[in-house]
Amino acid sequence: MSEPSSPTGGARCGSATVVVDDVQDEVSVDAVRWASLAAAALDAEGAEGELTLTFVDRAEITSLKVEHFGDPGDYPTDVLSFPLDSPGLATNDMPVLLGDVVVCPSVALEQCEAHAGTLDDELALLVVHGVLHVLGHDHAEPAEAAVMRDRELALLESLHWFGAAPAGFAVDHREEVR
Repeated sequence: MSEPSSPTGGARCGSATVVVDDVQDEVSVDAVRWASLAAAALDAEGAEGELTLTFVDRAEITSLKVEHFGDPGDYPTDVLSFPLDSPGLATNDMPVLLGDVVVCPSVALEQCEAHAGTLDDELALLVVHGVLHVLGHDHAEPAEAAVMRDRELALLESLHWFGAAPAGFAVDHREEVR
């Protein structure tokens, strides 16, 4: 990130710890709630280690996208993931740094109606999506995309809704949003 700040909180579930920070002021988010969801998703996936979850503004996520992924598009994205250590590297001496998940709440707000249905469900999806990327999931090929989407839905149903997905929810965009 461009400006260092003190984390706003965190969450722990099993052997997974999430440090969270909200460095944007465009959309109000309950950062600790989303850290708890990320920690629960890590635990459900059997991951041990620490993850950083950061909420940023449109300019910051656009800058990160260009810097780290070489994407020349001058537009923000919703979530970026930066895997670090492999989840299987845990030792008693050194914590595993699983990676970073960066979410842009203003993009989530803009696209939620055409995607997950509500801002709450969109943020939940983006957090879980980012966690799964850190753990090695991808969606570049149709087969791996199906596996990732199935895991997203299963995690959201067990950790976010505590039941079936609502009628308006879609893991895939119904239309391209920019």
